[in-house]
Amino acid sequence: MKYFRLSALTLAVALMAASCETKKDDQSDKIAALEEKLAKLEAAQPVPTNVTTVADADPSSLGQFSFSEMEFDFGTINEGKVIEHLFKFTNEGQAPLVISNITASCGCTSPDWTKTPVKPGEEGFVKVVFNSTAKTGTQAPTVTIQANTNPNVTRLRLKGNVTPKLASAGPAQLGPVKK
Repeated sequence: MKYFRLSALTLAVALMAASCETKKDDQSDKIAALEEKLAKLEAAQPVPTNVTTVADADPSSLGQFSFSEMEFDFGTINEGKVIEHLFKFTNEGQAPLVISNITASCGCTSPDWTKTPVKPGEEGFVKVVFNSTAKTGTQAPTVTIQANTNPNVTRLRLKGNVTPKLASAGPAQLGPVKK
């Protein structure tokens, strides 16, 4: 009886092992088939007609910003004052640095910048003008620069506090005058 149980147990273990091997083989076959299909799909993808190359850009062939400061604290100002700040940079890359676009975080801020390519070792600028009219409290406007750098987006920031205009004291504030 013990021999029969031992034989049955041995047979069951052998069947389970064979079943597991079959499952592993089936899974390996399925994975191989899926990888083959994926490779065919990747190879069949057309290259867009406006792409001249699909190689990654060589970081050593890009421009590189080196700003003396990335943030300017204008302190506390009265509402209505216009702040201008010039952020200067040097191109420390190995190729001319080209700024393609600069956008401001709000309508109260307007940027201007070096429009021509900045050669390696040369300086350029980003001028940021902040108009504090109708802006009170803590302010932190930013400008986002898009250029041929790595990373291709750089942000500069102004920060400060704007105190509201004090209304002039006079009859207009007291309301209508009775006669």
